[in-house]
Amino acid sequence: MSSQVGSHVGSHKATAPYYFVPGPSRWPLFAGMSLLVTMIGASAWVNDVSWGMPVNFVGLAAIITVLYFWFGDAIKESEAGQYSQRIDYSYRWSMAWFIFSEVMFFAAFFGALFYARTISMPWLGDLDHKFIWPDFAAHWGNTGPAGTVETFKTMGPFPIPTINTALLLTSGLTLTISHHALRAGHRAQTAIWLFATVLLGAIFMGFQAYEYMHAYSELNLKLTSGIYGSTFFMLTGFHGFHVTMGAIMLSVVLYRVLKGHFTPDNHFAFEGAAWYWHFVDVVWLGLYVVVYWL
Repeated sequence: MSSQVGSHVGSHKATAPYYFVPGPSRWPLFAGMSLLVTMIGASAWVNDVSWGMPVNFVGLAAIITVLYFWFGDAIKESEAGQYSQRIDYSYRWSMAWFIFSEVMFFAAFFGALFYARTISMPWLGDLDHKFIWPDFAAHWGNTGPAGTVETFKTMGPFPIPTINTALLLTSGLTLTISHHALRAGHRAQTAIWLFATVLLGAIFMGFQAYEYMHAYSELNLKLTSGIYGSTFFMLTGFHGFHVTMGAIMLSVVLYRVLKGHFTPDNHFAFEGAAWYWHFVDVVWLGLYVVVYWL
């Protein structure tokens, strides 16, 4: 689905009178196999299986390779003028539903956090359970009722999460400026502001990597640190993955801007990637409040 973002509508007007149907493609099969290998490796990695990490990286490399060639095929179709207005509508609806599926994805994670924090935690600390775990304190960030989790410190909003919030909000602004420049026909300004957006996303990921190293080495906060650790790394980690994917999309769009693929009226690849990036911004705002402040 991500390939739909970076692969649509070039400098040609959508004049094809028909609904373009591509020929049989091997990329969906390769993409599914690559994702399967990636998830097998990731599952083994988090369970300390020795071959998990290399298998995970092999799967990720395969996904990147598949996307590169899949993007390329769709871009060639677009630049050949094979896409009509109907295809444009299809891409827009596809991207909208893809983002909706991502909303549901994060809603499930936020729902898990809400349940653990608002329902399970008070329930485990009520009077009935005092007979089982008399020393358990029902506050968020504890080591669990059974005492099997190592002591750790929770993550606060300062300074890195707040800096990252400023970075993502600024990137949304630079992306909007770039879009306005594209609509005005100023390709150089479009490229400059789009590059600034990608750079801000890269800095965000650098800070998040540092935050993770700080959590592991100084706070003893790990994925195995009870429900707090698992929900913290699950939410921030998957969001970081989405930031990375969004930056890759925007990088592809930047390359196409430099190649002159877009016109002021015909640039859905840019718009689709921008939709995705703004979605990532909004998710981070909710994550910043719920995970770091509450």
